[in-house]
Amino acid sequence: MKKIRIYTSSLLAAAILLIAGCTKRDVSSLQAPEFPKNGDVFLDDFTGDLAYAAFGGSDVRAFQVETKETYNGSRQSMRFEIPDANSPQGAYAGGVFFSRTGRNLSEFTALTFYIKASQAATVGVLGFGNDLGANTYVVNLSNYQVNTNWKKVIIPIPDPSKLKAERGLFYFSAGPENNRGYTVWIDEVKFENIGTILAGQHSIMNGINATANTYVGVNTQVTGIVSSFNMPNGVNQVVGLSTSFFEFKSSNPSVATVNANGVVSSIGAGTAIITATVGGKNATGQLSITCSGAYTNAPTPTRPASNVISIFSDAYPNIPVNYYNGYWQPWQTTTSNDFKVQNDNVLNYTNFNFVGIEFSSPTVNASSMSHLHLDAFFPNAVLPGRQLRVIVVDFGADGAFGGTDDTRHSTTFTTPFLVSQSWRSIDISFASMTGLSRRANLGQIILEGGDGTSLFVDNVYFYNNDPSIAAPVPTRSAANVLSVFSDTYTNVPNTDFNPAWGQSTTVSQIAIAGNNTLRYRNLNYQGTQFASALNVSTYSNLHIDFFSLDATQLRFFLISPGPTERSVALTVPTTTGWNSVDIPLSSFSGVALNNVIQFKVDINTATNGPSVFFDNIYFWR
Repeated sequence: MKKIRIYTSSLLAAAILLIAGCTKRDVSSLQAPEFPKNGDVFLDDFTGDLAYAAFGGSDVRAFQVETKETYNGSRQSMRFEIPDANSPQGAYAGGVFFSRTGRNLSEFTALTFYIKASQAATVGVLGFGNDLGANTYVVNLSNYQVNTNWKKVIIPIPDPSKLKAERGLFYFSAGPENNRGYTVWIDEVKFENIGTILAGQHSIMNGINATANTYVGVNTQVTGIVSSFNMPNGVNQVVGLSTSFFEFKSSNPSVATVNANGVVSSIGAGTAIITATVGGKNATGQLSITCSGAYTNAPTPTRPASNVISIFSDAYPNIPVNYYNGYWQPWQTTTSNDFKVQNDNVLNYTNFNFVGIEFSSPTVNASSMSHLHLDAFFPNAVLPGRQLRVIVVDFGADGAFGGTDDTRHSTTFTTPFLVSQSWRSIDISFASMTGLSRRANLGQIILEGGDGTSLFVDNVYFYNNDPSIAAPVPTRSAANVLSVFSDTYTNVPNTDFNPAWGQSTTVSQIAIAGNNTLRYRNLNYQGTQFASALNVSTYSNLHIDFFSLDATQLRFFLISPGPTERSVALTVPTTTGWNSVDIPLSSFSGVALNNVIQFKVDINTATNGPSVFFDNIYFWR
């Protein structure tokens, strides 16, 4: 028996340069080399040019040559021992049988072989064209049903004229059934010319007229590549195949071009239709590209990486994510056609009705985070009443989906906030997610409310608005200060920093770089109640240090009995540091400065409640 070499890592190629003197030779007239027209792969033995390589992660010892269990009394067969689940030797059995030199298979119409198993099972994939290299002309059957009887398998070749130098002669992959292993035998593997296979019907985009909205610089992949053949037994058989069997064409190359791999490049505004042929025969289905011109990226995040847990963003390292589209059937219509433009990766949800993003291995502990952020873009028209619901799901104390401890909260955004052709930045505070009982095991983000058009999503992350450095240390003399909140001075006693005024704000005091700091989360308004009225008539200014990454407008109030209240607007700079302000008390005209009973802060805007931090609140002269 001829020996077959088993490779378990990458193939090595050696290049030999032959130089004969210094004479130059005209090679323009040389013809391409002829490869042997041999269709045999395994017929009682292996052909001399054949080699085997196990797939990474598979059991490298799964394949052996068999002499006892063969088809029709042949001398030998191929045997694959499928491992049990969680086997330390490998998670599955699989590998590639390839020719070291290449074969001319252009005169054959199909790969055929016989297969049986020690039990009824589903083999993940059977095919040819995988050569551990470019894998240019791959054809396969997926999830093929086998049993304990020998069964002939026929895998048609969509266009034999393409296979004049093919190295990938056969490949196989199978995993355990119900977590238990079993045995598969394969025999009489060869390429044949079967004249009773009727011409196939080839399809792109699964045979439908699909649409895609794109921008200049965006690439779109032609998908849904299948072929159907009428087999000798009268059954129509569908095979998966690579795009290289297809010849693609664009109706408007000034808008979009398409390469041999079915990658469509949008280069100008307008519409182009992508069609294809196989061996001169038109394929069903098409892809209509509508390019809207130049693309605008989502805003680049500026929050410190130390304050972020990123699910999807090029600005931060992302945590492990199970998937960005769970394809939750049967009611989900959303498909994914993600793209990269200007070095920015974008989630592109097409035919959008809802979609699930899951990150449960492991779940995310966002207990120290304050908000969820994402950027959303609707490339199509947004009709009045359109909604986008953002749902955050926590898997509960057990960290597993299902059961009685999972909780979730849904936040709805509508028009006119939702618009077409413009990125909308969404920030949702955890304080407003009243449906979440905890956030130590977050596992999913669900987007709902689609109308069957498209949705682009970028920069999905949880973040914490806490500053990383403490407020500046005051230097004024204590003799000239009346302090309400500061570690530097003695504060007026028994101040209530969170009186129950019906506000949605959550208040806490936290240590930042060892300095006690007042934190307002989900701020709409917040009061401070003094135990006794303050007489500040002999002071000239009110000092405040404040910090916020997402507030746009703040107002600070002094209140005396009546109540009489006056406010001063605090300008929120675009910088990310602490802001120190000194407000003349004359700015609070009308307030009885000898009888100040309360402070109040509000945001004077309808935006989602921001996080705001305060320190060193004191009067001085």
